[in-house]
Amino acid sequence: MHDSDPIEQAGAGDPDNFQRLWTPHRMAYIKGENKPAGSGPDDGCPFCEIPKLDDAEGLIVARGAAVYAVLNLYPYNSGHLMVCPYRHVSDYADLDAAETAELSAFTQRALGALRRAGGAQGFNVGMNLGAVAGAGIAAHLHQHVVPRWGGDTNFMPVVGHTRVLPQLLADTRELLAQAWHSDEDTA
Repeated sequence: MHDSDPIEQAGAGDPDNFQRLWTPHRMAYIKGENKPAGSGPDDGCPFCEIPKLDDAEGLIVARGAAVYAVLNLYPYNSGHLMVCPYRHVSDYADLDAAETAELSAFTQRALGALRRAGGAQGFNVGMNLGAVAGAGIAAHLHQHVVPRWGGDTNFMPVVGHTRVLPQLLADTRELLAQAWHSDEDTA
């Protein structure tokens, strides 16, 4: 990029010799778009709406009787999954025995699918219960399964506050769904 090239500098602000990696899709997350208006299941909860969509449109990797696995629309890493109960519930302690068992089993299956599909070397797994604990959507609990690789945290998120995702979410969903169901073929 050259300071004298007005086309390349358009919209970049004052020239500062930095390259720009635009991530406009993140603005929806920053503005809180698609966040529930309230705490009820009819208040626009995306985790209640997603199961009504077909798998590809909803980025659903797998469906169970009580829970489903879905790609995070704003992932920390490629393959970032969430395991969600169908029932609109905010606290882990309020899950019934069947929901708790299937949430656990789906988390295990997610680990296997992410290892097979992407060679994940480690994972961050957990829930943020309540807004003060960092839950972006506190009204409907969801367990995060974030695949990790050696060197996946570099200067981009630390300095640039930007994540680089090497694959479209639809392509990641397809790979993970295939890996998820390949486990069923071998069981």
